[in-house]
Amino acid sequence: MNTSIISSQDDFLELCDHITKCGVVSFDSEFISDIGYRPQLGLLQFATPERCVAVDPLEISSLDAWWDVMADDSTTVIVHGGQAEIRFCIQLSGKIPKRLVDIQIAEGLRCRSYPLSYTAIVERVLGKVITNSQTRTDWLRRPLSPEQIEYALEDVSFVPQVWARQSEWLKSNGRLQWAEAEFDRMCQDIFEEEQTEPWERLSGIHKLPRRELAVAQRLAQWREDDAAERNRPARRVLRDDLLIDLARRRPRNVQQALATRDLNRPEYRKRLDDIVAVIEEACQIPDDQLPRRIRSRDDSSSDDQVISRLLGLALGNVCAELDIAQSLVGTNKDLNELVKHVRNGETSETPLMLSGWRGEICGDLLKKVLEGRVRFRVSPPNSPTPLIFEDQPEG
Repeated sequence: MNTSIISSQDDFLELCDHITKCGVVSFDSEFISDIGYRPQLGLLQFATPERCVAVDPLEISSLDAWWDVMADDSTTVIVHGGQAEIRFCIQLSGKIPKRLVDIQIAEGLRCRSYPLSYTAIVERVLGKVITNSQTRTDWLRRPLSPEQIEYALEDVSFVPQVWARQSEWLKSNGRLQWAEAEFDRMCQDIFEEEQTEPWERLSGIHKLPRRELAVAQRLAQWREDDAAERNRPARRVLRDDLLIDLARRRPRNVQQALATRDLNRPEYRKRLDDIVAVIEEACQIPDDQLPRRIRSRDDSSSDDQVISRLLGLALGNVCAELDIAQSLVGTNKDLNELVKHVRNGETSETPLMLSGWRGEICGDLLKKVLEGRVRFRVSPPNSPTPLIFEDQPEG
């Protein structure tokens, strides 16, 4: 395999032009996520029908040309587990990929295992074995060895063949549109997640009363601003659990703040004056201007949780029959939303499990279960599914 690497802007622009003319490219990236405010790109890898090449982002002055290609409506970009690549595109260009394909999702629509690693998919689809010998590589360190570049290029070199076989199978089995819908949904979900406020991602935020919620919001924004300014991961500025604890206790001075375990560590202690000032400012917000309490989407009653587990049995049976990954079709959270919508009438928006291809394959059964219109029993040995669901006889 050619282990050359592009390190000039002109060559990079020529590559982007080549990709545009091809109309299809496999894409992967190597990055380091634990040293800066944002993950830092260390290498980009591309494979077209004619070329397989790496790009050194540390040497390229602008990657805008690639993000423009990734987000255009004429170039198919094929990835594996491409959440990070989608996030890079959105963060660095503000654009959403329009023709993205993810072979990890595609394989979840062909078998009951999801998510599968790249090596597992290549072996399952192509019967080829590849190694993971460079998983601990520091991708920001230079120079990269030929072995490291070759390893990185393997992450894209087999992707076109994998997708060719997957897409043929999905089309012949009537599931290609399912896959395309999931690719689009993943891109849209990540885009919406990127638009959320920093405090909305905090675990336990929905349990806070209004005053404590206001403190948590201000602390989360301060943490985000400080992390961005100093180029550090936000959780290294202040851990989530410590932030929530500070919001609950609302210390008035540094000495009171130090009562929280772990805040006496040097990296936290030197920021305590700022932290206390943010808390004090939040405590001055008038009562009528406090934020409303947040209800957790997972805030379900014990009865609803039992019903969701029953729905999980029905969903698992459908997935076994279709040989499709249940974790891709619907999570416990999705089933809880369905219960709230159908049984409790709490939501007006059609839940995911009744929408699109999911509604086609399992929506009717799940609604019947909720309405008490089906019964089930254990299947005989050697049956294709573990359970048999039957319509409840009338009368």
